[in-house]
Order: sequence, then structure tokens, then C-alpha cells
Amino acid sequence: MENSAIIVRVANPDDIHYAVTITDEMESSAKARGTGIAKRSPEYIEQKMKEGKSVIAVTETGTWVGFCYIETWSHGEYVANSGLIVSPEFRKSGVAKRIKEKIFELSRKLYPTAKIFGLTTGLAVMKINSDLGYEPVTYSELTQDEAFWAGCKSCVNYDILMSKDRKNCFCTAMLYDPKDHYKPEETAADFKQHSKGYERLLRLKKSRFLKAFRKITGTESKPEGGGGGGTAKKRFFSFFHF
Repeated sequence: MENSAIIVRVANPDDIHYAVTITDEMESSAKARGTGIAKRSPEYIEQKMKEGKSVIAVTETGTWVGFCYIETWSHGEYVANSGLIVSPEFRKSGVAKRIKEKIFELSRKLYPTAKIFGLTTGLAVMKINSDLGYEPVTYSELTQDEAFWAGCKSCVNYDILMSKDRKNCFCTAMLYDPKDHYKPEETAADFKQHSKGYERLLRLKKSRFLKAFRKITGTESKPEGGGGGGTAKKRFFSFFHF
């Protein structure tokens, strides 16, 4: 399917028939990766569509392609672009980037003063975020709203998150602060320069977390994987605290 035949737009009430397909794909994708996005019901997705707080991608013939939605925390001070999902048939088509660009644009329109953040385990999503002006940050710079962190309970790595006192986990936190940020071309260039380092550090992070968690729970075994401004303006390696 050609990328030009895929329509990326703000979702509306006419799209609610896609809700079950979207939540089913979210669940199966999280299981395949061994990580979790906060589990959402079809009714929750339907509500986001009705409120105009989500973006959907479909083909010209109406086949569902992808989805992402907006959540607000700490009385609107923080906005999360959550639940990014693309149908397996359309992955590596460039549509994920188009969805992220659209949901970012919508977030800036609806909440112009809010800090926009996200959590990801994927290098590809980190690159897309960097192209938009996001920076990797420590978890302390995210919302401390208990409702947000409660959403992590459906992730298979929740116990690891709690063992780290919610200060770190497999996911990388990224933030866009409209009051204090680098230009997108700067964050994109910095990510390109350090992408190999990120890849190694993400593997190391996973290896160390698993090893530490097994020691705590008494299930330690052979380590797997492994491998060798202003307040928001940090260097990119500052968020790796083990």
C-alpha cells in the first residue's frame, strides 16, 4: 500500500467501529514485545474519538491502519500522546511518523502550554520524537499524577518499575516543554549523532534491570541480552540512572 493512499486525520464519532480492532492490536502488540502500553477498553477509545482527542490512519477504502490518542495529567499541565499502534500490515510504511506528527500538532493546538511526554522502549519511536523536538529525560520530570502511573499496572514490567521506586524502567521517557526546548533540527541531529550509543545503552539498561530484579525476587539466573539553556536542556545520556 502506497503511503499516499493512507489518510491520517483527527478521529471522530464515525470511527468508533474501529475501537475493538484498535484495542485488540494494542494488546497483541504489547505481548509480542514483552512490554505493555496501559490497557484500554474499546469504550475508552470510543470516548477519545468522540472528544476529538485522537488521531486515526485509514486507507482510502476504509481499512484501519493506525491510531494514537491524547491524555492529560496534573490538571492539564502534562499531555501524553499515548497508545501509538500501527496495523502489522502497514508497519515500516512511514505512517507511524505521520501519526505522531499529527497527534503532536493536535496536542499543541488543544493544550498549547502543556508539557508533552511519552514513554517508549523503541529506538524508532525515539527517533520520531526527536524529530519533533522531544528530549530524553529522567522520570522525575514527568507527571507525578498517581492515575498516570496506575496505568502501568497492565505492563509485564510493572514490578520492575516499582522496584526502582518509579524512577526508571525499560521505557525511555521523552519530553517536549513548550517553554524551554531545543529546536527540532537540534534534537534530531543530536539523536542521529548518538543513536548507536542509545542502542547499546538500551540493551545494557534491560540487562541490568533484569539482573537486579532477579536478585531482589530471588530468581537470579544467567543474565540475558546485554551489551557492551534551562531545566529541560539536558544532554541525552542523563536519563540512564540504574
